[in-house]
Amino acid sequence: QAIDDDCNQTGQLLAAMLDWPQGTFASRVELEDGAVRVQREVDGGLETLRLRLPAVLTADLRLNEPRYATLPNIMVAKKKPLEVIPAADLGVSGASPRLKVLQVQEPPARAGGEKVESVEALVEKLRQSGRI
Repeated sequence: QAIDDDCNQTGQLLAAMLDWPQGTFASRVELEDGAVRVQREVDGGLETLRLRLPAVLTADLRLNEPRYATLPNIMVAKKKPLEVIPAADLGVSGASPRLKVLQVQEPPARAGGEKVESVEALVEKLRQSGRI
């Protein structure tokens, strides 16, 4: 589920493309032998689904309780050494990236608005600009 527009399309589209079962808005997940039990909130209460694996699940906010780092733990973490592992050591080829940035530029500045005297004048301006 995308947090920018909250459309909840990604999981459902992926499940349809893969032809896999789906459990959306999961607030509780339990693995079973070859299946997964998903509990989700619906208008009338709680719904429990049992899906064969592989399956596509989307999460509800209540699926997990976040743990917040305390300031002392953040300070301790800053002092720990960071181990850098080359990609070749992990068996990942060092192939060139599939994307290449050709150009980056800012969008043009927006032009100022224009006031019109009447609705008829507005409609005429829109016709002249090809908007309607």
